[in-house]
Amino acid sequence: MMREITYLEAVREAMSIEMRKNDDVYILGEDIGVYGGAFGVTRGMIEEFGPERIRNTPISEAGIAGAAVGSALTGMRPILELQFSDFITIALDQMVNQAAKIRYMYGGKGKVPMVLRTPSGSGTGAAAQHSQSLEAWVAHIPGLKVVQPSTAYDAKGLLKAAMDDENPVIFYEHKLLYKTSSAVPEEEYSIPLGKADIKREGTDVTIVATAIMVHKSLEAAKELEKEGISVEVIDPRTIVPLDEETIVNSVKKTGKVIVVHEAVKRGGIGGEIASMIAESEAFDYLDAPIKRLGGASSPIPYNPELEKAHVPQVSDIIKAVKETLNRA
Repeated sequence: MMREITYLEAVREAMSIEMRKNDDVYILGEDIGVYGGAFGVTRGMIEEFGPERIRNTPISEAGIAGAAVGSALTGMRPILELQFSDFITIALDQMVNQAAKIRYMYGGKGKVPMVLRTPSGSGTGAAAQHSQSLEAWVAHIPGLKVVQPSTAYDAKGLLKAAMDDENPVIFYEHKLLYKTSSAVPEEEYSIPLGKADIKREGTDVTIVATAIMVHKSLEAAKELEKEGISVEVIDPRTIVPLDEETIVNSVKKTGKVIVVHEAVKRGGIGGEIASMIAESEAFDYLDAPIKRLGGASSPIPYNPELEKAHVPQVSDIIKAVKETLNRA
């Protein structure tokens, strides 16, 4: 049965379903119990599962991540919640030097089946230390899988896949998406990691967008349609593993591509996607240079107008599409 629920509810529902099935699954993080987490994702879960499985932790991201890695090694399947994705910087030693390496270093005899969930992105006026998009950092590390759902439907299905995976998964939940809704089945389902989704089909230009930028790209595509411009929007959904085939096939069809993400443009995942396209058979089909849109190379401002100007908006995407078409 399909019904409309929010992105936040979809994440909670996926975790609750898995916890009812498997006693080895538990959640740990700061204020996730009675308070329900920084954004309310775990609200009400402590009443059902109790404090042993909804575990409030001290304010120590390194300690929380270390506890999750250690318990995963002993057979548990922890879900670690960080209040803001910026705080992953404090947990990186455990995630990069331990979680990502252990299965490889022990020849598969040790594994770390854990999910690190965390809210990312700007748009809430949370300023420079609570608004970053750092997914490219962890995407660089072999052994970590990186997921960025853009809809409630994708969030539930991808989180199921992440919880079933035998490797550590970083699961980014954009703050502005928590209140968005889409049709989501009540029953359990899974979306494979590494499978992109064509959110909108088109023929003139391909936009590859992640997280909140999927919605901005769809809005831009709708506006451009009024001018007779047909835009295809690809949502990778997971950036590690990356569905290269779907992206390449789309670029071969349209001959033009724009990559859009909120993270700082310099060193962002857009550069990796652009390089992949340039090194693939799609290169011979390009009629215009690959274009990237990303955040400005500065800390994210607190001022709402400056914050908005820091990251790509619908108007920027429309402008980029028209520039690309004019270069063809």
